[in-house]
Amino acid sequence: MILIYTGNGKGKTSACVGQALRALGQGLRVGFGQFMKKDVRAGEQIMLERLLGENFRAGGRGFFRREEEREEHRAAALTLLGWARGQLPHLDMLLLDESLYALRAGLLERAEVETLLSEARTAGCHLVLSGRDAPQWLMDMADLVTEMGEIKHQAQSGVKAQRGIEF
Repeated sequence: MILIYTGNGKGKTSACVGQALRALGQGLRVGFGQFMKKDVRAGEQIMLERLLGENFRAGGRGFFRREEEREEHRAAALTLLGWARGQLPHLDMLLLDESLYALRAGLLERAEVETLLSEARTAGCHLVLSGRDAPQWLMDMADLVTEMGEIKHQAQSGVKAQRGIEF
């Protein structure tokens, strides 16, 4: 199956982590890659690395904010995409957090994502993609799409990111 967690609300990464735990609890072989996120020792990164070992990879360069950084971010995205494609034959489920961010920013191309989806289906590996702004063509190809909607966020009141909540 192809699953997508998208939308402007908080919870996409948490949904991916929960999906990974559910699959692990059922004895599935799970891999988890993070496209835009550096290994900054966020809570989920610490636990995923403990649970998954080499099947966890935080391969991002952080937020893509400046066009002059495009080459570096594209290279990181392609490296993680290559890792992900290599994992497919060995896994039952592969979760690619912030892959939709990388797609929207042009760090991944539509053809590359379509190839990944096709390879996942061929390998019999469930593929979970997350991030804001899932394009319609991708939602049409998916088996499950969940949209997270923001109603209220503490940042709107000036409250900074909290340990154990945002990281």
